[in-house]
Amino acid sequence: MRHMAFALALLFSGTANAETLKLLTEEYPPYNFSKNGVISGAAVEQAERMMQALGTPYSLEILPWARALSLTENQPWTCLFTTGHDDERDKRFKWVEPLLIDRMVMVRKTGSGVNPANAEEAKRFTVGTQRDDFSANYLHKNAFPKVDLAADMETTVKKLLSGRIDLMMTSEKTFEMMRDQGAALESALVLEGKFYGFACNLDLPDSMVTAMQAQLDKLIADGTQDQIFIKYGLRPNR
Repeated sequence: MRHMAFALALLFSGTANAETLKLLTEEYPPYNFSKNGVISGAAVEQAERMMQALGTPYSLEILPWARALSLTENQPWTCLFTTGHDDERDKRFKWVEPLLIDRMVMVRKTGSGVNPANAEEAKRFTVGTQRDDFSANYLHKNAFPKVDLAADMETTVKKLLSGRIDLMMTSEKTFEMMRDQGAALESALVLEGKFYGFACNLDLPDSMVTAMQAQLDKLIADGTQDQIFIKYGLRPNR
């Protein structure tokens, strides 16, 4: 009995001392957003289902993107979503994906007449995005000369609608959601496709990354991910 009691003590001690996985995100509807103090969205629901299935203690916090990205790189047991996976970020994180598959678009204010035929022509215009967003990496990598960086997407949209910038970069699904909700926006140029997922600190154990990936794979395979997208007015990945 003494040995059994000792074993149970170890078990409960290990559970009590289990690491809490910090999940960081930003205001980027319809994937991640807060309303009346509640964090929700198409990506958030997937994250919560995954964590609940794993039984892993976790916290969820919305921060400005650049700060969230920096914290994720420097704090163990931290993941950031919904993060675009590109070459520049590939080796900086461990990845669990796809929370979604989407294309990037350059969006203009409806009726503005800004109509680049390709990315090279778009360089004539001022393009807005968010600091440390992977679209900012795209603009830098492709030598766009006039880039306006904001703290969040809401600010970028306001700048576009007020005429302070000519174009903004966002995901195609996000643009479609905003357009369908009545925003005076239209697509100007469709760019490359991307996987978006969890970017996790390099010190997060591989076993945790593998377990998260297995749960995300289940959500995709059984159609739950598509159902969540439809709930938020998004086209399914497939």
